[in-house]
Amino acid sequence: MKRQILKSDFSITSWELLSPYFEELKQREINSQNELEKWLLDYNELGAVVSENMAWRYIKMTCDTTNTELRDHFNDFVQNIEPNISPVANDLNKKIINSPFINQLTKTGYGIYLRGIKNSIDLFREENIPLNTKLQELEQQFGEINGAQSIEYKGEKITLQKAGVFLKDLNRNVREEVYHLVQNRRAKDEDALNNLFTQLIALRHQVSLNAGFKNYRDYKHQFLARFDYSVQDCLNFHEAVKLYAVPLINENDRQRKEKLNLEDYRPWDTSVDEEGLSPLKPFNGAQELIDKTIKCFNKIDPFFGECIDTMQKLNRLDLESRLGKAPGGYQYPLYETDVPFIFMNSVGLHRDLVTMVHEGGHAIHSFLNFNLELVDFKSPPSEVAELASMSMELISMEHWDVFFDTEEELKRAKRQQLESVMDTLPWIAAIDKFQHWIYLNPNHSIEDRYQSWQTIMNDFGSQIINYNGLENNLKRRWQVQLHLYEVPFYYIEYGFAQLGAIAVWRNYKTNAKIAVEQYKAALALGYTKSIPQIYETAGIKFDFSPDYIKELMAFVKQEYQNI
Repeated sequence: MKRQILKSDFSITSWELLSPYFEELKQREINSQNELEKWLLDYNELGAVVSENMAWRYIKMTCDTTNTELRDHFNDFVQNIEPNISPVANDLNKKIINSPFINQLTKTGYGIYLRGIKNSIDLFREENIPLNTKLQELEQQFGEINGAQSIEYKGEKITLQKAGVFLKDLNRNVREEVYHLVQNRRAKDEDALNNLFTQLIALRHQVSLNAGFKNYRDYKHQFLARFDYSVQDCLNFHEAVKLYAVPLINENDRQRKEKLNLEDYRPWDTSVDEEGLSPLKPFNGAQELIDKTIKCFNKIDPFFGECIDTMQKLNRLDLESRLGKAPGGYQYPLYETDVPFIFMNSVGLHRDLVTMVHEGGHAIHSFLNFNLELVDFKSPPSEVAELASMSMELISMEHWDVFFDTEEELKRAKRQQLESVMDTLPWIAAIDKFQHWIYLNPNHSIEDRYQSWQTIMNDFGSQIINYNGLENNLKRRWQVQLHLYEVPFYYIEYGFAQLGAIAVWRNYKTNAKIAVEQYKAALALGYTKSIPQIYETAGIKFDFSPDYIKELMAFVKQEYQNI
């Protein structure tokens, strides 16, 4: 994006330097439709520059959580810049809505955009600015706590992500030993994570009360602009998953237990290959992962491979796990330069291949949004964003031969992917249902919290895995879920998108060319249409009814059996 109102060398170092640009927009007179559209483009430019500045602060901090200078640089934005932007952004939103020329904004996308602006105005409260600042400061502590976690095994200090390699070891004694090392390390942070979560819950509840809501669940539903479905739809999703997805994970674990010839199927048995084969190693090192991903994506559509190649050339990839790096993986859109960043913690396992194609799907989405006029047009809701990434997991699976040397390895990889799909929906439903309970009961005790989680896991967890003697590990298992701490209620979207991705994949297997065209057309819409309209463009339904979930689960089960 070429700057129009900001100098090319302008950098955000303080609110004092930034504020005149916001003030000029606030004071500028708008006397025609053309002037309003020009004003919106200027506001968009400012927003893109601010967003990218904040993004780089976050990216650099997560790449090295031990660097206090990087952490302080991020905190400076959270504490001294963002709180000053919030009230003036609300004033600018009101300026848009109150403009007499607003009804002349008829281009595709403005209806969705203005709907979101009105929602932001409705929810804005001056007294929530310091609370949101405090929340952001606390939320980053989860990454710091997890980034510091490691174990020592055979004289080597390794991250918990790297420890996952040993949970696939064919030697059961090795798996059990490493499992206990990991759990014992997690246990050391149990109280800290509980206390952190308790603080977050209290602050979030107060934010919701300030905004006129009875609870944070209902506030957050509106804050996330869930215009296309209701809270009740989420509850219905939980029940449908319990009915039609949970039985598949129990059936799969039962078969694994039999193939492993185990009388006692334990948590350290859930990742090892059931045929007694060594863990899949689809790549060796970050560069090979990049090269193979590009080759895989080229087979689907050459444009997809070009996207990853561009990111590589611009150093927008940080893929390997290392000590001090924050956990997890993400794709961060960068709205000024329009080339996103992928962050992950690969250790050479199959799951890392899946993470790469998942985040690659997000990146492709960013590239396909390139020509949209406003940042808000390029910021689709998670139900759409995750459709891009989760569909890519399944579509790319048809071309994973570039990662594996033999047909048997390829089949194993596909089976593992479909097992993950079957496991995903119950876990998503469990995490979402847990959050509903958490925020409807904000004054609960830690023991109440554990009891609620255990009750939920009785409905959504595997009944085949034996946790006898390991109950403490199970009751705190939710603490590994980053979303609970950093992005509350952003999780059920993965469930809706997983259903959509299965449908996209089903279309791809029927007619690959048409399915890819529909996929690209849907993603290119950004957020200029409603979620159901975007799904329809992708050739699928935005549907999470019991009948639809039953239908898609039956398809997944059949495909799994066909491998």
